[in-house]
Amino acid sequence: MFCPRCGQQQATDSMRFCSRCGFPMEGALHLLAHGGTLPHYQPPPDPNEPSARRKGVKQGALLMLIGAILVPVLGVMSGFAPGRLENVFAFFCALAAIICFLGGPLRMLFAAVFEEGAPRPQFMMPTSYVPPAIAAPQARVSALPPAAVNPAASWRQRPQTSEILQPPSVTDHTTRLLDKEPEAE
Repeated sequence: MFCPRCGQQQATDSMRFCSRCGFPMEGALHLLAHGGTLPHYQPPPDPNEPSARRKGVKQGALLMLIGAILVPVLGVMSGFAPGRLENVFAFFCALAAIICFLGGPLRMLFAAVFEEGAPRPQFMMPTSYVPPAIAAPQARVSALPPAAVNPAASWRQRPQTSEILQPPSVTDHTTRLLDKEPEAE
């Protein structure tokens, strides 16, 4: 195999990068393996992206929350509105109550029943893993354990390190010189 960038012949086909220019060879390997076309890989779903079911439940809850705010506001405005304007606010108050308090739970119910939830993580058994064979339990034997790896015959007593004398310090001799009294002349 040759590097597509610099033309350097590679030692093996399994090299990941060109030894001369550092070009990543994995892409070239994929092209050669698939007849000149790159395989289409579908990216995994974003774990932070909520599922359609969760979005629908949130939409229904938001619709009910908007209704809990909008209906009392329209009811109060209907009470203070003069004449025919009172009927307009009362109509919109009733319409908001029907849409929000009936539509919100229906949206949540639809999302919970019909919409797809988050994909469950699937456990895939690795191909190189071989499960261990389960053998029948062995009967307990009341015997001594096997002999130790380091037999006691080769054991020797440690040296007494308290008997080893410390070498004298470099400053001991100079201190003795300072202790001597100067000679009288």
